[in-house]
Amino acid sequence: MNNQDEIHLKLMRLIEQNNQLSQRQLAEEMGVSLGKINYCLKAIVEKGWVKANNFKNSEHKSAYLYLLTPKGAEEKVKIAKRFLERKLQEYEDIKTQIEEIQNEIK
Repeated sequence: MNNQDEIHLKLMRLIEQNNQLSQRQLAEEMGVSLGKINYCLKAIVEKGWVKANNFKNSEHKSAYLYLLTPKGAEEKVKIAKRFLERKLQEYEDIKTQIEEIQNEIK
């Protein structure tokens, strides 16, 4: 799993939780730039994982409603599984390092 997968997973999870977040709000939630969100959204829309629908918001400006597609939901599960496997391996590695250090200082 690469960093891009992790960003896509987090983005899809946010969209699933609230599909009316603006790109600016998504960027703030994720702690990345607006340009990065725009780039990532375009990528997952092109892959068919997310659908972007135009609508008019209450301020009479055009906005987007982002919807996770069935294909996106499947991919989110695959990415989440890879993410979990990587984090579990990192956890095991850290546990081993802690044990080694503890043994060294005893």
